[in-house]
Amino acid sequence: MAEYGKTTAGEPVEQFTLRNSAGMEVTVITYGGIITSIRAPDRRGRLANVALGFESLEKYEAGHPYFGAITGRYANRIAGGRFALDGKEYKLFINEETCSLHGGEKGFDKRIWKPRELTDGLQPGLELTYRSADGEEGYPGNLDAAVSYTLTDDNALRIDYTATTDAPTIVNLTNHSYFNLLGEGEGTIYDHILTLNADRYTPTDSNLIPTGELAAVAGTPFDFRNPKAIAAGLRSSHAQIALAGGYDQNFALNREGLSGGELGFAAGVYEPRYGRRMEVWTTEPGIQFYSGNFLDGTLVGASGRMYRQGDGLALETQHFPNSPNQPQFPTTVLRPGERYESTTVYKFATD
Repeated sequence: MAEYGKTTAGEPVEQFTLRNSAGMEVTVITYGGIITSIRAPDRRGRLANVALGFESLEKYEAGHPYFGAITGRYANRIAGGRFALDGKEYKLFINEETCSLHGGEKGFDKRIWKPRELTDGLQPGLELTYRSADGEEGYPGNLDAAVSYTLTDDNALRIDYTATTDAPTIVNLTNHSYFNLLGEGEGTIYDHILTLNADRYTPTDSNLIPTGELAAVAGTPFDFRNPKAIAAGLRSSHAQIALAGGYDQNFALNREGLSGGELGFAAGVYEPRYGRRMEVWTTEPGIQFYSGNFLDGTLVGASGRMYRQGDGLALETQHFPNSPNQPQFPTTVLRPGERYESTTVYKFATD
């Protein structure tokens, strides 16, 4: 553990480094539970940071597109910042045009989490906890959330999420890391080879809110069932690509034969120059693939280089966006006596 700094409000922020026997390292800060770096080997064993982020707390506090952060209470978008539960309507803070995004004005990404190093296992780990008070950002119920990061000796970063509530509420947690398997600041992700285990995706309207349809990926730029370069579909004339300025869609994962708490393969990424691979396994029903469309050169990362369009990609495991307003989507309702549980694993390897 090391001191990382103090927020503008004077709150101390700590940094923890998880290091396994293979030399891989993951650093996490208690502000937003942010993963500030992931140092993974290439085919020659050389380590490089493959996660976008900053070198100081000041830059994280100044604003950023959720680099490495825990997002909640509700990851992704809720249309109009409104939802109804048990006959009562709740109004959330609208922080993106007409919707509430990633928990609102001060979501989980901007909160100080309480840390506890996990020393009872064979692998290095860190548990972060936070109580979200009833009414915070408009959400009902006191929510006790816990997120655990564990780095295994076979270079897998496991993230376990749990939560309980004392009143009916909605919950959808994820981590919003941006990856570049070339290395942070080393170029675009357009030549990365992507696989997504999804036959369907959720098309959106002009505000990037799902319409409620589950559309087939076959014959569209969203068909990543077989590995292909990300660049292949970015110049498509498909209306959904034009709306998002690239890829920013939720994919309904193929989970046939799996129980709700069983890990299933969601995505694979391969970078051919240095040979790094990453697989994503999750218990979640969906994954948001975002190709870094809104990185515009105004942010300078830890390497001292500007982040421009396509310099990182996000693969956010999740329940579907706007699920509280789409009853046909998997439910995100959590009630007293129930326990929210979700796990995602990012497995790193080389060719």
